[in-house]
Amino acid sequence: MTRTFFKIMRNGDNMIKEKLRSEIKEEDKWDLTGLYKTEDEWNKDYDELQGLISKFDDFKGKLNNSKDILKYFEFNNEVNLKLENVCVYTYLKFDEDTTNTHFQELKGRADNLLSEFSLVSSFVMPELCKLSKDDIEKFMAEEEGLRNYKYDFDCILRIKNHVLSDKEESLLSNLEKPMSVSEEVSSYLRDADMKFSPIKDEDGNEVELTNTNYERFITSKDRNVRKSAFLTLYKSYEELIHTFASAYQGKVSLANRMAKIRGYKGAREAALDSNFVDNKIYDNLVATVNKHLDIMDDYYAMKREVMGLPEIHIYDIYSRLVPSYDKKYTFEEAKNIVLEALSVLGDDYVNNLKKAFDERWIDIYPNKGKTGGAYERGCYKTHPYVLLNFNGKFNDVSTIAHELGHAMHSYYSDKNNDYAHHQYEIFVAEVASQVNEILLAKYLLNKSTDRNEKLYILDNLMETFKGSIIRQTMFAEFEDLMHKEEAKGTVLTSDFLSDNYYKLYKKYSGKNMISDKEIRYEWARIPHFYYDFYVYQYSTGLASACFIANNILNKKEGFLEKYLKFLSLGGSMDPVDELREAGVDISKPEVIEEALNMFKETIEEFKNIYSEK
Repeated sequence: MTRTFFKIMRNGDNMIKEKLRSEIKEEDKWDLTGLYKTEDEWNKDYDELQGLISKFDDFKGKLNNSKDILKYFEFNNEVNLKLENVCVYTYLKFDEDTTNTHFQELKGRADNLLSEFSLVSSFVMPELCKLSKDDIEKFMAEEEGLRNYKYDFDCILRIKNHVLSDKEESLLSNLEKPMSVSEEVSSYLRDADMKFSPIKDEDGNEVELTNTNYERFITSKDRNVRKSAFLTLYKSYEELIHTFASAYQGKVSLANRMAKIRGYKGAREAALDSNFVDNKIYDNLVATVNKHLDIMDDYYAMKREVMGLPEIHIYDIYSRLVPSYDKKYTFEEAKNIVLEALSVLGDDYVNNLKKAFDERWIDIYPNKGKTGGAYERGCYKTHPYVLLNFNGKFNDVSTIAHELGHAMHSYYSDKNNDYAHHQYEIFVAEVASQVNEILLAKYLLNKSTDRNEKLYILDNLMETFKGSIIRQTMFAEFEDLMHKEEAKGTVLTSDFLSDNYYKLYKKYSGKNMISDKEIRYEWARIPHFYYDFYVYQYSTGLASACFIANNILNKKEGFLEKYLKFLSLGGSMDPVDELREAGVDISKPEVIEEALNMFKETIEEFKNIYSEK
């Protein structure tokens, strides 16, 4: 229903004393009055929705003629738009201060309403899927208003063989919560129940290790701290690995059986089909990255040399190569840098971008109880909203560019489409954000005269390529392999999962890094393995962004116009076709290879600058 896109920020970037929400200046908070000026207005919409949702039953058994189908589409749009407003408002208010019990309660009410909506409308797709192509063409000829929903009908025809009966779909809707138990068990283990032995920090003080603060210690300048954190963390995962394996076996088994029930060849096909993505795109990504894994040999050889280590271990690879660079930015400075860096996207883009700052789309600073990290949440009625936790580091500047990439994608999609077709698919969601990050990095590299600043930016870029292209493709290959093995009858024991993960980890890491045996348990740390073949989209998104950014910076004729058109397409066509409108054929190895070449060039540029006296 709504779009939310996150960029997870380093825990170490939030290590300052937090203010209370009341201590943050109003001009530094997002303005939610465009949604609701008072809570009474919210309550009025909430009460109206309860009545509207009950009227879905009026359409049951009637979605077999042009007039009633058009009435249903118009009614559904009305309900969804109001439901989006109610949910977005409560989610944003909750995230301002998660300790506020009043907004905890409002969020719970909104969640319940969303669940009720899902349940009472579960009959719709089975009924519409009874329509034939001839039926749909006849109905569109009878009712001009239905022609606006041609893409929706195309989608229905595409999935109709995988939709079950009304009774079966209703049954599955009722089972949604119990079917998520495996994910919940895994989440509770990681986030609540796991306990770790204490470690010593850089000053020799004994500190508690947690999943949350692990990144702070694994990126430490002190190698002993890094090693201790690494070994301690994975020792605890090893102790619970059988429970994690049982949870993941349950999730994979469920996905495979649900795919079979719906008539798919496998879980991957079912997951990709929901975004209208061909399986060949997944295979092309994995195959292309595998052909170029020698890049990791160069990367880790360079990293080992710069760090001055005789050998590089996993607990060394997250340490920054330029730890001395600690430039601070005010928010005003960061804003101006982002606006200037993105000026290559044209006056219209920049003028709309300025609205985000001038019209208070952004909640800027951290406060006590505020949700961590950063995200953008689209909202058709008003404009997108962006949550930040700005602390003045380079990563915070990059995060502004990233989240405003999402915001501009949402803004252009909302502005150029009716409500029924404003929401773009998740497959293309990370493209605009990554384009902005690349343009920002290239701008700063060209402008900077500071050697350390350049090295720091290049180090950031290399981390992005390693994390989003190499690592996420490794995750994608592991997830695919486990689902295929389970479908063949293989029991996903802890040893089977860990052995196969370790084998892939070594392959993707190359010969110049020691893959410590403890990393075989890392799969248990990855929540995305419960998101049904989600991770590959980080890789395809970054590859597409590299292709687009390169062509824009090289001023390839017509490419900027193609990209701006892509931002405006919303959910009006298949996401792969939308990328083709932007000049990107993600099914081709060349697009993936361009991103990998940029990775190689970044490594070489870093080495050249580093070797300068």
